[in-house]
Amino acid sequence: MKRTLLLFAFAALPVWATETAKPAGTLIDFRVDVQRSVANDLGRATAYSEISGSDAAEVARKVKAAIADGLAVAKAHAGVTVKSGNTHTYPVYSKGGRSIESWRMRSEIILESRDAAALSTAVGKLQGALAVSNINFSPAAETRRKAEDDATLEAIDTFRSKAERIATLMKKPYRIRQMSVNGSSHFPQPYPMGRSAMLMAAEAAPMPVEAGESNISVSISGQIELAE
Repeated sequence: MKRTLLLFAFAALPVWATETAKPAGTLIDFRVDVQRSVANDLGRATAYSEISGSDAAEVARKVKAAIADGLAVAKAHAGVTVKSGNTHTYPVYSKGGRSIESWRMRSEIILESRDAAALSTAVGKLQGALAVSNINFSPAAETRRKAEDDATLEAIDTFRSKAERIATLMKKPYRIRQMSVNGSSHFPQPYPMGRSAMLMAAEAAPMPVEAGESNISVSISGQIELAE
């Protein structure tokens, strides 16, 4: 009995419920773009120690000591978080490539802060123990999400406004058949640190930085149907 009722329910479904509705009027495709500037409120810097030597154990000891000093300096700055980065050890071969001439080790720490001044000061102090390879700024995750949400809502409103203007110009009612939302972000390039800047350890002055802004873009491609 239950099986008979189920089959009857499916048979009672109208045909249009399982098929894509065919257009009854004129179709118009268009796209709108919205761009917003958002503050780069999260700074990130990479500092490292890189040492070469014939004794692998001695090289490792020196690198670990330098990283420990760098961690202590970074952690002393309020508003700056620090974590370990990549560590690599690899042999340096002689010219003929037949024997190992020395060993090279590189270890990194990564600093992050929502306070550009605090990060700049920490990086300046760090140069007494470590080299700094780059500094970059970008929107924090929550800042980026809010900007993307706001831009998406603005893009949807812009799309609907344009659809209404088209329909008014054509003097026909319309309906939205399709909308596709796409977003992208454009962040500034990291500040590369030149070799001369890396060696100015004695000064330990704050590193001059400018956080700047990033661009958040949202585009909506869609289709409307004008009734005949």
